[in-house]
Amino acid sequence: MSHVQPLKPVRISLVIPAWNEAGALRSTCLEAASALSQVADDHEIILVDDGSTDETPEIAAEIARECRSLRVLQQQTNQGYGAALRTGFCSARHDLVAFTDADGQFDLRDLRLLIPLAQTFEVVCGFRLDRKDSVRRRFLSWGYNRLASTLLGTLVRDIDCALKLFRRDALLRILPESTDFFVNTEMLARARLHGLRIAEVGVTHRPRRAGRSKVCLRDVPRTLSKLLPFCVKLHLGRLESASSLPKPVAAAFELTSTRLRTAP
Repeated sequence: MSHVQPLKPVRISLVIPAWNEAGALRSTCLEAASALSQVADDHEIILVDDGSTDETPEIAAEIARECRSLRVLQQQTNQGYGAALRTGFCSARHDLVAFTDADGQFDLRDLRLLIPLAQTFEVVCGFRLDRKDSVRRRFLSWGYNRLASTLLGTLVRDIDCALKLFRRDALLRILPESTDFFVNTEMLARARLHGLRIAEVGVTHRPRRAGRSKVCLRDVPRTLSKLLPFCVKLHLGRLESASSLPKPVAAAFELTSTRLRTAP
């Protein structure tokens, strides 16, 4: 008689970094809560306010009073996209950790496509179908993906797609040092270095709900200035492991892990 392995309960933490996203924040968070309640047995939403100067903090506080699964973490100054993600990752409590942006460009019901793949793969990346960005931005993204794939061997078609899912134990091994938009490239390169299995699945992309994109043309040379030195370190075997990341980052993550292991 064959024995069928029971499915593990799906418990997921969703990290949402936000910087001056007052216009889109409420709808994105409420959509996240609705989507997660349909695909997970337990969930939490971690909204990281990255030093916003608009009404984002006030709106976040209002949503948290309405939505019990939402936690708000505030960074007093703007530290950057990568730093906000790292703050959220270190606070995550569940076995699966996903992230998305606060601008509402992703249909979070698509998490149902990523979650089953996490049974086999440590990292699951979305790639944007029918991408709703300008021609210039799509062209720059295409060129960057080709360049990063060639230099780092990342081999994913949409490195910066902001809908990704990680197994939490694997995430500890690839926590980023980057504080800016290089964070996706760094994490995927670290994942490849550690031999983690990576899957890709197409996800819905939508126009921005409100506000303006935080990515600008100036970010292209900034990102390239990070890519080339990182590439040299990687190929010379000098890339630091996650255990060598700044101590407050590793310590925060380890503390959360310890609390989970010792909880009754």
